[in-house]
Amino acid sequence: MEVRIQRGSHEIGGTCIRISSGDTTILIDAGLPLSVDSAPLCPSDLVADAVVISHPHQDHCGLVETLPNNTPVYIGRVAKYLLEATRTFLRRPPLANEFRYITSWQPFSIGSITITPYLVDHSATDSYAFLIEADDKKLFYSGDFRGHGRKSALYDNIIKKPPVGIDAMLMEGTMLGRSNSAFPTERSVEKAIGTILAEQKNITFLISSSQNIDRIVSAYRACKRTGKILVIDIYTAWVLEQMKHVSNNVPNIDWKLVKVAFDPKRAATLRAPENRKMFGSFYDRANGNRVSGSELSTNPHLYLMLLKVPACLFMKRFANPDSPFTVIYSQWQGYLENSADKHSNNRAESFLRSIKDGKVAGAAFTYAHTSGHATLNDLKRFTFAINPKRLIPIHTEHAHQYSNHFKNVVELSDSESFLLDKE
Repeated sequence: MEVRIQRGSHEIGGTCIRISSGDTTILIDAGLPLSVDSAPLCPSDLVADAVVISHPHQDHCGLVETLPNNTPVYIGRVAKYLLEATRTFLRRPPLANEFRYITSWQPFSIGSITITPYLVDHSATDSYAFLIEADDKKLFYSGDFRGHGRKSALYDNIIKKPPVGIDAMLMEGTMLGRSNSAFPTERSVEKAIGTILAEQKNITFLISSSQNIDRIVSAYRACKRTGKILVIDIYTAWVLEQMKHVSNNVPNIDWKLVKVAFDPKRAATLRAPENRKMFGSFYDRANGNRVSGSELSTNPHLYLMLLKVPACLFMKRFANPDSPFTVIYSQWQGYLENSADKHSNNRAESFLRSIKDGKVAGAAFTYAHTSGHATLNDLKRFTFAINPKRLIPIHTEHAHQYSNHFKNVVELSDSESFLLDKE
């Protein structure tokens, strides 16, 4: 078995790994880079017998639409639903790829390569690590994972019953060089949000991703504990609707303490003739549970509103001018600091930075976020349990630090091949 990291050996995001055995070649992930300095992939880099996607974050699956349409794409069912949800609201056509769904702990084969998905705890729903077997060799790819989210039992299960006889492991190291000490767990974020809501006299805004389901659960639980109402936009409402496929314990528009704020442009997406069959009764149910701008501005202290960064420019519209409103920034602060990022919204981020710096009258900024990635201590426990013969850094800006913490490290460069039978 030959392994080649096409991109991601020394950066976070843009992950793409080529694995070959005999006449079979697959890609594990096909992601968009996060950095403007990331080297682009050539079209030939994306030619393979199949592509296997670990989870629905763009830095792991964003290149799927550039693949040849006849290339099979293996992905979790809910992950696929979430990809399509985003495209629908961006008015992009449905993906034309040949999708095949994977199920945790159920092996499947692509030519001479056998893959077993392991469901993992991450800030994206339907995230997987992969055991990849070929030529009597075993490769384990960690994907993006952590041990401190609401699904931490998945991490514990791998620690207790790890795959055995692993010849090499590709392991992410996002958190090398970063600290998670302020909010070590998802529950600590929930507690911080609850404390703010209990004291609020005005509306509170939560800046977070609509697809960070753990964070939405934390926000809802904090609202429930303090008697507040969680307000989401129509896109977030549709994302939560997809979660019904796997869980009845995730907040959605049918829950008492959840309200929907309608954006006319996005609401029109639901009513478009080509989308009516897909959305079914969802529009009417969401419309029946909507909250108006006048309701928000009349009793702003009752609400916690989830916002994406671009929408933060409309915050003052709902706030009571006689009392400060609070902005809880609940995602990696690097997004706010790295304005050169290709996915940035400079005007909105500039406004958020002004709030953070205390330059916006009547606004208070606070931070409450825990990483979607494993801490160094959990990386060590993970590596000790799996005990690979070789450990290969990926999805990290600090590959050179692995040897300080782990044994048998093989540091590859992008496009460098590694044979698993190499001792």
